[in-house]
Amino acid sequence: MKLLSVVFLAMFAFCLNADAGTVVLEGKYQQKNIFVVNSVAPEGVGFCVYEVLVNGEVTSDEINSNAFEVDLAIWGFKLGDGVVVTINYKDGCEPRVLNPGALEPRPTFETVQINVDEGGMLTWETLNEQGRIPFVVQQYKWNKWVNVGEVMGTGTSTKNSYSFQTTPVSGTNKFRVIQKSYEGKNRQSESVEFNSSKPEVTFSYDKKSKSIAFSSETNYELYDEYGRIIKRGFGTSADLTVLPKGVYYVSYDSETKKFEKR
Repeated sequence: MKLLSVVFLAMFAFCLNADAGTVVLEGKYQQKNIFVVNSVAPEGVGFCVYEVLVNGEVTSDEINSNAFEVDLAIWGFKLGDGVVVTINYKDGCEPRVLNPGALEPRPTFETVQINVDEGGMLTWETLNEQGRIPFVVQQYKWNKWVNVGEVMGTGTSTKNSYSFQTTPVSGTNKFRVIQKSYEGKNRQSESVEFNSSKPEVTFSYDKKSKSIAFSSETNYELYDEYGRIIKRGFGTSADLTVLPKGVYYVSYDSETKKFEKR
């Protein structure tokens, strides 16, 4: 009988928490605290969140309020230390974390050097990375910076070396690398450039086949007359069969040209 009572109590406790929820934030310490909007529990007594843990240990933060702060500074973390914040809440409600990216790594890299050779091989070295964030390789063409590739960052503070094979255009080629934070803030290297002897690419519109032909392989982007991108690709031609008649712009090689589909 005693054993049955224990089993019943265990099952009862499980049922009470079976529909409860958990919010988990995992990342690296970025010298930021976590801010949470809390609500009153559905039964009208107490608040939604009933427990907060940092790396498995219950915090001493005051969580019985409409909003509270998870103070990570008191734990003695160093920048880049691993942190897991677990927020347990009752069934029928859910807290809202105001800064869910607080544990995401920030772009902190310093460029030691960045170079590009005549074949378009881009190489760079960095110091002081604080987390694994992709480097986005950008090429300046068509009067804007265009994303042309991505290399995952090592994320360590020691010297790291990277390389990426770009596709040069005729004339001046300019490149840089950037990293983006969770909040959308960018950190970028200086730009490097070289002049390519590659022949200029030309294009022609064939009304009969309703396609564009390029004189050699090239990356291209096609825009309507309002500047909205409608097609992009790589090759020696672009099929325009499904496009209605009208004015369009095509960016290719290092050029942007206007044409009319009739």
